[in-house]
Parts: sequence; C-alpha cells; structure tokens
Amino acid sequence: MTIKEQYLKAYDQQLRTDAETPSAISVTPMGPLRLVTFAGGRGFITYQNLDGAGRLSDVVPRALEHFRNNPDITDVEWKTRGHDHAPGLHEALIANGFTPDDSESIMVGPLEGLDQDVPLPDGVSLRKVVGPDDVRAMSAMADEAFGESVSTRHADALVARLARNDGMELWVAEIDGRMVSAGRLEPVPNSDFVGIWGGATLEAFRGRGIYRALTAARARSALAMGKTLIHSDSTEYSRPILERSGLVKVSTTTPYNWKR
Repeated sequence: MTIKEQYLKAYDQQLRTDAETPSAISVTPMGPLRLVTFAGGRGFITYQNLDGAGRLSDVVPRALEHFRNNPDITDVEWKTRGHDHAPGLHEALIANGFTPDDSESIMVGPLEGLDQDVPLPDGVSLRKVVGPDDVRAMSAMADEAFGESVSTRHADALVARLARNDGMELWVAEIDGRMVSAGRLEPVPNSDFVGIWGGATLEAFRGRGIYRALTAARARSALAMGKTLIHSDSTEYSRPILERSGLVKVSTTTPYNWKR
C-alpha cells in the first residue's frame, strides 16, 4: 500500500464518522447516510460510503425531504468525495435542486511537517481568539476574504461552538491590530488526526507567508495535544503551501448545495 493509499484509508476510517460533525445539533441515520443538523438552519449530508444505500435517484429526494420537513433549515450541503463509487449521484443531486460548488483537494500528511521554524513576516502577530467580539470580527474578516457577504449566522455558530470547550481553536494573524488572516484547528477525538479549516487571508495580504506562519502555529498547538496526522479540504491557494510541508492530495471533495 502506498503512503497515499495509507492516508486515504486512515481518512475514510477515522474521519468519516461522527468525528466529522462535532458541532452537530442532531444526527439522523438513513441507511449509510448521516443527516446532520447544525445551528443556524444548516443541514449536512455525509457518509463513509454508499454501500447498501439503494438507488441514488430515490435516496437523494428522501434525504432532502428530511430537511424540507424542518422549516428552520434554510440550506443543505451534500458532501461528495471524488474517490467514492457513486454512479448517478451527480445527476440525482442536480435533479433535486442541488448545485455543485468548487471542488477542493483533500490533503493528509504528517503533522510535524508543518511544525517548522517559519519566519513571522514583519509587523505580523499571531494569537488565539476566545472572546465573542473577537470571534465575530474573525468571522467577518473570513467572509470578506472569501468574497462573501458577512454572515451573522456563521459567527453565531462559531461563538456557540467555542463555548462548548471541546478543543476547537480559532487563530488569527494581525497587522497593526487588524485581522488579516484566520484559521480553525479541530482536534478529532479518538483518532490520530487534527483538522485545519477555514484558512482565509485578505487578498491584499496574500503571498507574504502569513498563512504559512498561521498554519505552523496551529501545527505546534496540535502536536502539543499528541496528534500526529493532519487533514484539510484545501483551495488552490492553500494546497501548494500544504504540499510543500509534506501533505499529500489523496482525493477531492465537492459540496453540492440546496437552498430553500
């Protein structure tokens, strides 16, 4: 088994479980599917594989109906992976009103590869944020970096999640007191893994090594927790940075989104 195959096996076995949705309000099984409800009216559909699911043209509308019946749900994400055997899934999702978003690379690798003596760019400081006001400011900055409207719903969900004190960490990079980059650290209980998520840097501050320094800081924090492997769904901005640190692209993931 190649190292890529080993990483992909670990990803499928250790992460595609309840470990994938630590902030869920509820999880309803439907065959191999897990129908997840998050705070803020968000639905999420995931699974370890589709073995025994049945005809996907029947499964997709049944899963969606679960969320349609809850008036508080405003949007639903169906998370697909490129290495899954799922003939007809794309067509079934499109037929039921889902729209594919951009694909991202699933990156897996040794955590120590990110724990490097990365020079901190001039004028940049790094810190964890813990207070509600800081969390909301971080969330608004990330929305801006991704070219999206500022979402109070995302911010509320982060504030509520941080209050659970389940190990999640929120990190920011600042210049002259202004947040310019941010990211989340997600230790996965009962596994070798920690996840790095939400990497966002304002466009005017990209290409300076800020994200790389922020990633190294999160890696050091994760190593202190005893974790050895890291995973991330990466955009084309962050993928090359992670590859240079020893992570491997093991597959792709594409979210399909439905809005009420």
